[in-house]
Amino acid sequence: MSILVTGGAGYIGSHVVRLLLERGDEVVVVDDLSSGIPARLDGVPLVELDLSDTGRRTDLVDVLRAHEVSAVVHFAAKKQVAESVARPAWYYEQNVGGLAGLLLALEEADVRDIVFSSSAAVYGATPSVLLDESTPTVPINPYGATKLVGEQMLAAAAATGAVRATSLRYFNVAGAGWPELADTAVLNLVPMVFERLDAGEGPRIFGDDYPTADGTCIRDYVHVLDLARAHLAALDTVRDGHRVFNVGTGTGSSVREMIDAILEVSGSTIEPVVEPRRAGDPAEVVADPRLIARELGWRSEFGLRDIVESAWAAHVRR
Repeated sequence: MSILVTGGAGYIGSHVVRLLLERGDEVVVVDDLSSGIPARLDGVPLVELDLSDTGRRTDLVDVLRAHEVSAVVHFAAKKQVAESVARPAWYYEQNVGGLAGLLLALEEADVRDIVFSSSAAVYGATPSVLLDESTPTVPINPYGATKLVGEQMLAAAAATGAVRATSLRYFNVAGAGWPELADTAVLNLVPMVFERLDAGEGPRIFGDDYPTADGTCIRDYVHVLDLARAHLAALDTVRDGHRVFNVGTGTGSSVREMIDAILEVSGSTIEPVVEPRRAGDPAEVVADPRLIARELGWRSEFGLRDIVESAWAAHVRR
């Protein structure tokens, strides 16, 4: 028996693959390699496949059967908010269509257990200070909407008994569990700041006129290794139905605070550059992680400084 990790050559997926291997699980990865890096997998079987390609569904079923897959961790998706605003139909095709194709393949191969990579983007611009799992889900961008539709598909499939599903709504992921598994895609704040510093340019702050203490967006930054461990906790506690959990620290940090920490750790004196707001960015998004602590026994271990130091160590190693 083995675990299938879709998007396992990506930043977060590769951390989950590493933890699964360390505890002795057999693993197979499906990834279209649009952003994934095969070298992260260290010899783990890799099948290059786009889940949204309906013509490849038989190939996916073959993978599930050949590797005797017993459970799936589903990361494969597109994740840029601004890109989703510009290309909404494509985001639905990739994220919703990809999950639909995966569920059809799981049904054919008689695989029931799935952990889904969801997002705090499903909450949208909520006025709540701490977001718990009962907070209304009103996404304000197509990316968040596709994640919410994914949860709804899983809930509907679970209601029929076809799957046992857990959706993890995680917040802003950063850091590195191992230097060779660094976030290199320049899609999240930390690598975006590193890229600017490497070029001798000031890190970008997209908007400093939000209703927050310093005017910049507030986010709950969770260490990628903490997040990866949450996926294993979800895998180990699957049960009938569809469960939803936040994965975060419960503490918010502003974009300016994160950038200041990076400048301090890197020793840089370059001043940030303030630019206009990006479309679809809510002012404040912070997790209430009490439910996952109570039901799965998971709690974050790392703070903002740990995130920045591990990310910078991985960056300078490259």
